[in-house]
Amino acid sequence: MAIQRMDNVAIVVDDLDAAVTFFTELGMELEGRAQIEGLYADRTVGLDGVRSDIAMMRTPDGHGKLELTKYHSPAVSDAEPRNPPPNTLGLHRVMFAVDDIDDTVARLRAHGAELLGEVARYENIFRLCYLRGPAGVIVALAERIG
Repeated sequence: MAIQRMDNVAIVVDDLDAAVTFFTELGMELEGRAQIEGLYADRTVGLDGVRSDIAMMRTPDGHGKLELTKYHSPAVSDAEPRNPPPNTLGLHRVMFAVDDIDDTVARLRAHGAELLGEVARYENIFRLCYLRGPAGVIVALAERIG
């Protein structure tokens, strides 16, 4: 047996509408929204009394998805430190290929994104950068130039 595909990556956010706006500005499409609650949800995530709203975002090619989740109960717990650096153990970033990195950075800054370093060139192949996005997640961007 082998896996069929990677279905999605989930990001817990405190403002679902702002996160949807941020990832829409990046170029993702809202696939749908739903409320999640009930015994199946409690059993799946291992928490009692789960009540959340989710928004499923997809890349324009339809292959990549992000599940943005806003928990109403139980209360969310903050990660420590609040905005961990890129070398923190565990899942720390999501990377997207973009057509125009400068335009994308400018548009995302208007939605609260912070550039962690600068837009850098990797040989004559890519321009790359890391941004801090919703809920402190690091969003990496890559523009192919060669």
